[in-house]
Amino acid sequence: MALIKTMDLSPTLNPHWFFSDTDAEDKRIQAELTTSCQVPQHIAVIMDGNGRWARLKGKTRIEGHVAGVESVRDVVEASSQIGVKYLTLFTFSTENWKRPEKEVSALMQLLIRVIGRETRKLHDNNIRLNVIGNINLLPDKVRAVMQETMELTKNNSKLMLNIALSYSGQWDIVQACQAIGFDIRAGLVKPEAVDEQLFASYLSTASMPDPELLIRTSGEFRISNFMLWQSAYSEIFITNTYWPDFRRSQLYDAIREFQSRERRFGQTSDQIQTKNSAASKL
Repeated sequence: MALIKTMDLSPTLNPHWFFSDTDAEDKRIQAELTTSCQVPQHIAVIMDGNGRWARLKGKTRIEGHVAGVESVRDVVEASSQIGVKYLTLFTFSTENWKRPEKEVSALMQLLIRVIGRETRKLHDNNIRLNVIGNINLLPDKVRAVMQETMELTKNNSKLMLNIALSYSGQWDIVQACQAIGFDIRAGLVKPEAVDEQLFASYLSTASMPDPELLIRTSGEFRISNFMLWQSAYSEIFITNTYWPDFRRSQLYDAIREFQSRERRFGQTSDQIQTKNSAASKL
């Protein structure tokens, strides 16, 4: 991997990136969401539209990525406040390595700047950073700052912030198959023991529940090779908003939509209603 080229991105970043005070109206909405129905334990987000946002504003694609940092801040903060336990952000896919070298280099440097500067704030707010993906492809500096933050925050419990970096759903499935194959060859696993539960335990998300809610920004109707196994029963929310304009208000809209849906998992509505009625009597 080539060395990361130096670019001055810091002047455009909010110096108070994490955890500002929320206003009374925001607290009211949060209380409404948390008391009216269940908040998803795990929300996954395909953060799309930085480049198109930048083009509409007459800016460069790199400036679009920088602008998207503020959206990350607001969504992480709001998620931690309303009780989301896992937030997975699709930050950089394995396919994104094919983008122009200048853009890739700027994205890697942006990751270093943001994570390196905000590590202490994440830790102080009881947020754990976790990275999923083929991190062997990352530049040494990126790996180093990610590993340092993961080590510092590994015992935090309020929210796990998963950064899907150099990640794709197909890569995740292939690496799980390879690991199972190695364990079968070593005599640790019997082929007939491989089922859905065992397979899931070899995925990069083995330590967390599957996402109940999958959000995609920019209006595209595809999941772009993201969490293919894990999103089998995720509720999908698509918004036309480009990622740099996505804020907690849009996150709340997605959660409201999630709360309005009936999740059947292959069963009928009558079965679900009967089960819910029985549970309410316990």
